[in-house]
Amino acid sequence: MAEKALIVGTGIGLSASLARLFKKNGMDVALASRNPDKNAALAEETSALNLACDASDISSVDTLFKALDDGFGAPDIVVYNPSARVRGPVAELDPEKVRDAILVTCYGGFLVAQQAVRRMEARGSGTLLFTGASAGVKGYPNSSSFAMGKFGLRGLCQSLARELQPKNIHVAHFVIDGAIAIDGRPWPADKPEDSRLEPDAIAETYLHVHRQHRSAWTWEVELRPWVETF
Repeated sequence: MAEKALIVGTGIGLSASLARLFKKNGMDVALASRNPDKNAALAEETSALNLACDASDISSVDTLFKALDDGFGAPDIVVYNPSARVRGPVAELDPEKVRDAILVTCYGGFLVAQQAVRRMEARGSGTLLFTGASAGVKGYPNSSSFAMGKFGLRGLCQSLARELQPKNIHVAHFVIDGAIAIDGRPWPADKPEDSRLEPDAIAETYLHVHRQHRSAWTWEVELRPWVETF
């Protein structure tokens, strides 16, 4: 039976690369995003189930997993990609927008993980992969909302790994340190093309972590271009 993969927060970058790679490796793929219409072409290309979901909303996440239960089945691997940020000096930030950003980046990860874990525990196996950022290990000026969300997501992952890996559920967090290359997005001419992270290369690492033997699991991976300082 084919493995089943759920990608939450699907867009044109890393999520699209993951969908294509998972499909290439024989998986059944489900895509979830606030606006599934934007993923129609990707869904057709990968023969994926294309569903609506606001990851920060309890009922929306619950509806997503119930929809998966009705035919698709419990996912073997879940990737959580959504994030949001509000830039600017802390004294000038809109508190409601900051709250919303944290709900998407961090709380949504909890909601999706909770629903996935209930099904993975019943089966006795599964993989949860979370897309983080360098903002999850060091806060940057004028980026407090993103730091709060990504620090929270990293803490969630570390806690889940300690709780769930002894139950044969692999949890891993990915620190994406740098800009991801996206078709159509301009890049300074004076910078090397491979100074951006290629989404296909990132996706290969996600799949490798999913495929790790459980005697040698990792809970965190840092990925950055060769010219990125750290």
